[in-house]
Amino acid sequence: MLHRITPTDVENVMREDDFIVSKTDTKGIITYANRTFLEFAKYKEEELIGVNHNIIRHPLMPRVVFKLLWDTVQAGNEINAYVINLAKDGSFYWVLANITPVTNNKGELVGYYSVRRKPKRETIKIVEGLYAAMLQEEKKYEQQNKIKEGMVASGNILGNLLNEKGMQYDEFILAI
Repeated sequence: MLHRITPTDVENVMREDDFIVSKTDTKGIITYANRTFLEFAKYKEEELIGVNHNIIRHPLMPRVVFKLLWDTVQAGNEINAYVINLAKDGSFYWVLANITPVTNNKGELVGYYSVRRKPKRETIKIVEGLYAAMLQEEKKYEQQNKIKEGMVASGNILGNLLNEKGMQYDEFILAI
């Protein structure tokens, strides 16, 4: 049984040569976590293997970003995203994640492989502002029990920014 973790203001910053690696099945259940993942998430391996990857979801992450991630990888495409993760002790850490679908020798989707590295500080500031605006929009609708509508409104903030920049999502993420 999972307990609610109270986020703190303590940030753990990845080192330049760190790579957080994990694998999940198609439902997001963790099947592999490297030592760097365990270090930053503050979990033991046996606490993560067999658990949904959303165990490290930070409440400052807009829902619509995860919807975009899932929609993209379930369609067989890789994606990059900036993500703030929540550690077991309530601390947090930012990552630039690359998530790739994994297929078997028949071409069937069997899971996902994610490699995360240290993002640039100046990029985190940009992303924090964007995510805060998106999350504020989602929360407005959550209060009315309109989760889907909130995600649409939040997605519109991201979509408008991408239109303004004349970029696709992945292009924007790698450019900032």
